[in-house]
Amino acid sequence: MGWRPGPGVLALAGPGASSLDCRAWVDAVADPGEGVAADGTIRTGAHRDRVPAAFEPVLADAVACLGESGASLYVYGSVANGTVRPGSSDVDLLSIGLPGAAVLGQLLSARYADRCRGVEVAAATAADFAGDTDAAYGYRVFLRHYCVHLAGPDPSAALPTFPADARAARGFNGDLGQQLCRWRQGLESGTVAADLLGVRAARKALLAVAGLVSVHDRTWTTDRAHAVRRWSELEPGLAAHLGRLLSWATGERHPSREEVGRALADDGIVCAITERFGRLIGLWTDDPEGQ
Repeated sequence: MGWRPGPGVLALAGPGASSLDCRAWVDAVADPGEGVAADGTIRTGAHRDRVPAAFEPVLADAVACLGESGASLYVYGSVANGTVRPGSSDVDLLSIGLPGAAVLGQLLSARYADRCRGVEVAAATAADFAGDTDAAYGYRVFLRHYCVHLAGPDPSAALPTFPADARAARGFNGDLGQQLCRWRQGLESGTVAADLLGVRAARKALLAVAGLVSVHDRTWTTDRAHAVRRWSELEPGLAAHLGRLLSWATGERHPSREEVGRALADDGIVCAITERFGRLIGLWTDDPEGQ
């Protein structure tokens, strides 16, 4: 979440190396502050005051590394909302206009290996947030509600609060159909290890289920576990399949190539989620990366 390929699918190349796929929420800890505000806009627990003291040195070091670049830097995820688990969580940073973001992530990952699994620095440009596409809208929602400003110019300050609605859900996960095609290609070509591809697909697909739950229940959530529980109530026939995806997304189980293939097949669970998302919320039709 530049923010490619495809939002919501964080590059799993190891600590420090992150494409702009910020809306992946790798940590499984739910944000207790997430929901809908009284005016119908998205509410999250991301706030500067919620950053634990143990992680302040990581953020201070990251800011110092910006130098005179003029880049912007944000923290998001569990560090931003205070649910971080020292030693096992990532520190997720978003940079805008910073060359060498992945190198910075690798440096910080090595320096702070005692307190986090890794430091991921996603790289964005101002163009990623501009325009009327679903992708750009989703990026603005993410920046406004999930990111905490640390340094540099702050374009989020000029953004309004966004409604917790189908357009926000589509902005976050409307590329699911495009991603499904890419995952199938990756599995067939063998360019990505099948178990890692299965984790990517599970995380993205279950965030889409969270979008379905949000729109159906007129709420707002990105909590995969809650989404699985709730959609299993609505469609009991999908419960076992959704539970299997959740076990992949949380690392409880590592899928085999055959399991991933079944999940991505025309009659598989990822295709079923994609169909429901397209019918109830809508899929992207205006993303040039997916043309």
